[in-house]
Amino acid sequence: MTSAQPIIALNDGTTVPQLGFGVWEIGDDATVSVLKAAFAAGFRHIDCAQAYGNERGVGRAVRASDLIRTDLFVTTKMRTSHFAHDKALKSVEDSLERMGLDYVDLFLLHWPVPSHDGLFVAAWKALIEMREAGRIRSIGVSNFLPEHLDRLIGETGIPPAVNQLELHPRFQQRDVRAVHDKLGIAIACYSPLGRGALLDEPAVAKIAKAHAKSPAQAIIRWHLQQGLIVLPKTATLSRIAENFDVFDFDLSEAEMAAIGALDRPDGRILPDPRHMNNLF
Repeated sequence: MTSAQPIIALNDGTTVPQLGFGVWEIGDDATVSVLKAAFAAGFRHIDCAQAYGNERGVGRAVRASDLIRTDLFVTTKMRTSHFAHDKALKSVEDSLERMGLDYVDLFLLHWPVPSHDGLFVAAWKALIEMREAGRIRSIGVSNFLPEHLDRLIGETGIPPAVNQLELHPRFQQRDVRAVHDKLGIAIACYSPLGRGALLDEPAVAKIAKAHAKSPAQAIIRWHLQQGLIVLPKTATLSRIAENFDVFDFDLSEAEMAAIGALDRPDGRILPDPRHMNNLF
């Protein structure tokens, strides 16, 4: 299967494959075999995190692959308990050591933890230093809202290249997306299928059937056509290939609008970042 896919240009001059593969809840020992299947399907963008407990497995999979390192895009995220300058510097080095890699393509701060005033700014400054040292290619954040972005940019002058957010048809965050468009920050969407809850939506099923595709493929296509980076996650081998097979059809404007109409005020699944204050 071809690995050709759209590439998103980031605000720091780097690029990222638009379709990524998430490894949340995949055990460290299973990560190698799952990623082997993902690479075979065409995925080149891997999304992991310190909190997932599988950075070692990701590193083993990357090193075991016959792909050129520069053809792969590896993302990881810093635990919020490491959000202090010196701890953050060490945290980056620890991730690189666990993965056995000389650099990662994208390093994110996992949550803003707003109750711990200033910590994410100190960690952000550490990421800037590590990028300048060549240990990270791009730096970004996850679950940061406009007020958090304002503080980061206001205190450092450096905007994130990427913000990874919960985003799917039931929770589209249109106001937040407008801010990101203005700031030139790319959005990567986790839980793009709404943790599977969207797969039984009649409107999605109708659109999928019209294209001889699965509901998951129709939803992934909806994200792609909006220029969003999308990170579906599965450990089921048959679905890995299915989730990548989304580049041979297009949704019409009416179909995009029908899926867009699924947005709901109560569509969020994960905690609101304004109230997520656990250090993990």
